[in-house]
Parts: sequence; C-alpha cells; structure tokens
Amino acid sequence: MVQRTVLTGARVVLPTGVVTDGRLTVEGTRIAGTAAGAPADAGDAVRDLSGCWIVPGFVDLHLHGGGGASFSTGTAEEALTVIRTHRAHGTTTMLASTVTGDLDDLARQAAVLSELAEEGELAGIHFEGPFISPHRCGAHQPSLLRDPDPADVRKLLDAARGTARMMTLAPELPGGLESVALLADSGVLAAVGHTDSTYEATRDAVEAGATVATHLFNAMPSLLHREPGPVAALLEDERITVELINDGTHLHPAVLQLAFRRAGADRVAFITDAMSAAGMSDGSYALGPMEVEVENGVARISDGPTAGSIAGSTLTLDHAFRRAVTVDGLGVDEAVRALSTTPARVLGLEDRVGALEAGKDADLVVLDADFHLRGVMRRGTWVVDPG
Repeated sequence: MVQRTVLTGARVVLPTGVVTDGRLTVEGTRIAGTAAGAPADAGDAVRDLSGCWIVPGFVDLHLHGGGGASFSTGTAEEALTVIRTHRAHGTTTMLASTVTGDLDDLARQAAVLSELAEEGELAGIHFEGPFISPHRCGAHQPSLLRDPDPADVRKLLDAARGTARMMTLAPELPGGLESVALLADSGVLAAVGHTDSTYEATRDAVEAGATVATHLFNAMPSLLHREPGPVAALLEDERITVELINDGTHLHPAVLQLAFRRAGADRVAFITDAMSAAGMSDGSYALGPMEVEVENGVARISDGPTAGSIAGSTLTLDHAFRRAVTVDGLGVDEAVRALSTTPARVLGLEDRVGALEAGKDADLVVLDADFHLRGVMRRGTWVVDPG
C-alpha cells in the first residue's frame, strides 16, 4: 500500500474558499482528499503545518531562465537547472519560453525542450519571437526578427513535436492574422505581444483566434485616450487572458490594479518572464544572443540598439504571490487564481493542476503566516521540505 501523508493545521485555500485548521491528504502523486479539522487515520504520516498557508503549486506561462541558466541555450542540462530553480520557488508547472533567434536554431531548441515536455518536466514550449514588431522588440535581437509567415510558424510547431503550447506574435505584421488562425486551428495559444498594433487590428487578431496578451502593457503602445491601442482591446475582451509581471518594476501598482480589476482574477495570469538571473545575484548574464546587466534585481540590455531596455525579470512566483497580497492588496484567493487556477485553465490542465482538489496532482506550496515560502511539493514529493 502507498503511504498517505496528511498535512494538518494550516489554512488551506480550496476552490470553495479558505479552510482554517484544514487537512489535506496526499496519496502517492495525487491529492486524496481535503477536509476541515478531521483527524488522520492510523498509519498516516502526519505533518503539522499550523500557522501556515497551503496553496496550489504555481503555474508559469512565460519563463525564460533562472539559476544562471536559460532555456534558449538548447541544452537539457541548462533547461533542468531552470526547472529546478523555479520549482524551488513554488512553480510546479511551467512553459519553457524561447527568445528570438534564427529559425533553425529555434527548431533545435524545440527538439531538446520537447523531450523534457514528453518526460513531464515541462508543460510545453512557448515561442516568444521571432514574429514580433521591430518597433516593440524589447530584449529581442532586432536583426533576427521576421514577419510571421505561416510556413515558418508551421516549421516551429513541427519542430516541437506536439509540445508547442503558445506563440507570441505581432498580428499587424504581414501574415499575422493568418498565423493566428493557424495557431488556433493547431490547438496552440496565439498570444498578442511585442506589437505595435492598433485597437482595431488587435480586435481582428482576437476574432482570428488570439486568446492571450503577452505581458500586457509591456512591449506595446500605451493606453491613450484617443488611441486605446492593444491594451484596451485585450482588456475588454472576455476571451483574452492577460499576463501581468508583478515585480514592481514592469508595472506601477496602480496600473496592475487597473488591469486586475478590469479583467478579474479569472482572466489574469501572473507570470515571471524570468531570465537566467532569477534566483541569482546581480551581475552579467545572457538572454538569447543579448548581453544583460542586472543591477538591484533589474535586468537591462547592456549594449546595442536596444541598450537600456528591460530584459525580462529576475522574479520568481513566490515573490509575485507575496507581493500580490502584501503590496497590491489582493485577497489570497485572488492571488491563487492568478498564479495557479487561471494559467492552468489556459493550458487546458485544470483537470490535473491549479487547485487543491481530490484526484489532482499533489502540487502545492506551503507559505508561512507572512507569505514567505516554506515548502514545495510536486506530485507528492517534497521539493522543499517545510521542516
């Protein structure tokens, strides 16, 4: 028989609300049940987590690197370093995000990452670039950008061998709407981002099948009163899930609140957009072919035509969660939806992850009373033991 582990005494955040003095039972790799104040059975391994919170494992739709490593190097060793780094910070489900590069090089990266997805280490691949606007390229190499020719889009999807889950592109570019439709027909999330699109063109992209806004507000025209641009089009449409980087650098707290209250927790996915310096100290790092300098935790391109541009983040989702409830004033249940439930649904994985329910993977995060990370469990195994 598989031994059951019973976590007791904590405040457990369930889809139905917060259970005080909760009991969560893990059997093998799955959650066997949840209850309030019920005793454990004889033979169960009991862990008393009084004073803590238990929330679902975090789900990150947009993640490039961490621990000094990057998915874009195209090696399994570096990819596993990224995965382990973010798991230790509570992200139990993640997409591997690429950075703009030569198509053949991106296809080689996809071949490596697809194997890790097939082994269950990743939830899939997110291609960010090269089909993005040169006017909003941010930390992507301008010389490697190209229009989203559907044939090129198909080449990357084929290289991913069925593990491509999302692609960010600028729909106003030649071939943009056709590529959005191709992605939607292929079961791949079409994300509007790094775009110079108008309000009207963005609405056309949504009608063509786009369903995600890549790091809303960042790398797109600002919201103006006579030119609402993509921000208004993406915020107003109920079909769109908006990514937000909640690190205090990418978005002013008032802007984050504006977006969160307009879209609601069921349409917001907090992401890291983390690069290799996540979980590391300040210094020099790489983001794809770009050199990056990290100072006071903020990553910026070091040189070239985009020097000074913010280059992803050094964020981890445990810090995003704590900031959400202690700085942004969100409820714990809202933070759980934005960091776990909503992104799991976007990926079509809501039957397995994103909520603490019987039958789902035993992916969970233990936080102390002040919302600092204390423990991480993935599929029934402690990644970080809460002690």
